[in-house]
Amino acid sequence: MSTAQAEISTILMDKVADWLTQSALAGNDLETLVKGFCERLAAAGLPLKRVHLSFSMLHPLYDALGFTWLRGQGMEVEGFRKENGVHSDRFLTSPYYHLLSNKLDHLRRRLDPSGPSEFPIFDELRLMGVTDYMAFVHPFSGNTSQGMIGSWSTDSASGFSDSMISALLRIQNHLAIATKMAVLTKLADNMMTTYLGGDAGRRVLDGQIKRGEGDTIRAALVMADMRGSTRLAETSGHEIYIDTLNQFFDAIAAPFNRRGGQIMSFMGDGFIAVYPCERHRSQSEIACQAALAAAHKATARMMDLNLRRKEQGLADINFGIGLHVGNVMFGNVGLTDRLTFSVFGSAVNEVQRLQTLTKKYPHSVLASKDFAGYCGANSWLTLGKEGLAGIKQKLTVLSPDLSGALAIDEDGTLEPIYDRISDAEQVMLLHRDAARLSVGDPRKLQ
Repeated sequence: MSTAQAEISTILMDKVADWLTQSALAGNDLETLVKGFCERLAAAGLPLKRVHLSFSMLHPLYDALGFTWLRGQGMEVEGFRKENGVHSDRFLTSPYYHLLSNKLDHLRRRLDPSGPSEFPIFDELRLMGVTDYMAFVHPFSGNTSQGMIGSWSTDSASGFSDSMISALLRIQNHLAIATKMAVLTKLADNMMTTYLGGDAGRRVLDGQIKRGEGDTIRAALVMADMRGSTRLAETSGHEIYIDTLNQFFDAIAAPFNRRGGQIMSFMGDGFIAVYPCERHRSQSEIACQAALAAAHKATARMMDLNLRRKEQGLADINFGIGLHVGNVMFGNVGLTDRLTFSVFGSAVNEVQRLQTLTKKYPHSVLASKDFAGYCGANSWLTLGKEGLAGIKQKLTVLSPDLSGALAIDEDGTLEPIYDRISDAEQVMLLHRDAARLSVGDPRKLQ
């Protein structure tokens, strides 16, 4: 880079600010917005070598999203897990930790290539040719853990000039406003997808929120339930019960939320999932065979889980799964000001009864004859006909051969257990804790 301190064009920086506004109004996602912003800053003449930005995200699985942009190399995006863990030494000796633990808005350091490094990250930045570094915290509002934290790095021989710092501070405010809009949009999408499922969440976000709105669809249906949960709740503590329930859902439910499957709702210690399909045989076959494959995977995962529990001296978790196919109503029901989005109809009642019959038969997975008829050459054991409450015609009940169920495929087995959290995630956790402390939370920073 040139050693000369070029004047920063106010006109070009205003153009970057205008682009941020238009991008936010257009509903661009966070990645598109951040990457476009960094590229436009560089095009406006700012000699940036590296930009790092992290955003706290309200999400059941992730605490933060991190973006690292390098001039000429594009951008790397990371999602940081929501896991309990111990702060790493690297994080405790980072500029972010120093900035947050001392409640600073900004931290600037010139990087002397011949002197000792105040923070380990500076050794890595020096190898990139970075000469000047500035970190910042920018909350989205006064008393919230949602916000933006990041750093600017330059490889200009003269470092950041006052005009560069002034330009960055001004554009930082525009960036915060634009990214807050993108984050809030992402939060809405996260919540709808997490609590309603992908298809239902998109329908709600698209405005299908009136009571009675919905469609009649054909679908393969899955109903699953944990056995012995009432006794477990009465004999174990709250934490043990919740932990066991989550282990159960991690093992059995995950396969039904992939390959066209959608978990519509969790009901106590059970759930219902659907595989929507068109009203002709080929699509029904695809849906039913996908649901059956998921049942194989869920059974294998439960075997794996119970083996692990046995090694820990814990009792097995038993379960029942019902499989059916039919037409269901897919939409909103409830009060005018309190709705739920799910599936309803006689086929739902039938799959629920099939799941209940696993208590009667020595088989953990039961299916209707209609469902089995769409599953090709799979081996089935016919158990008999059952009269189901509220249903005139008896259902022929079958059980699939699950002896070939395998726990390992491209999805892996049970969810991996992580033994640490990332440095960037720790930044957002510390940011969150600092916000809580500011409004009287008695806990101390880690």
